[in-house]
Amino acid sequence: MVELHRRFPQPPERVLEAIDEAAEMWGAEWQPAGAGGNLLLPIVRGLRHGVLQITLALEPTPEGTSLSCRIQRSTLEINRSALAILILGGLGGLTVVFWPLSPKILQLAPLGAVLAFVAWLLVVSRLRNSGAEDFFSLVGDLAKNV
Repeated sequence: MVELHRRFPQPPERVLEAIDEAAEMWGAEWQPAGAGGNLLLPIVRGLRHGVLQITLALEPTPEGTSLSCRIQRSTLEINRSALAILILGGLGGLTVVFWPLSPKILQLAPLGAVLAFVAWLLVVSRLRNSGAEDFFSLVGDLAKNV
């Protein structure tokens, strides 16, 4: 189990409101329970996507609020369609690289260049990461404005 700790200068009520709003914006499932709750947070890590099951506990402190997050379970799967496109693009790129070694491949080199470029546009240029740290940064930003 992984634990994350964050401190917010706002009172616990404002932090709970910010968590509720951030969960709605993020597409997460938030179930408040007392001074905390359970959160199912969708995440993206490059070619992998999945869900984190997190238990949250808020404690009031003299400085504001202390948020403890315990990641109960992490489920990640690879995006197979994006991986297939990358493999095709990689094979296309290999034709461009290896045509000097085998002149028969020269006629495939333009197609290979196009496949590599399309793989870049469809997959690599759109890779992103979003995880628990990003979610709690959003909570901090929303807690300032709530």
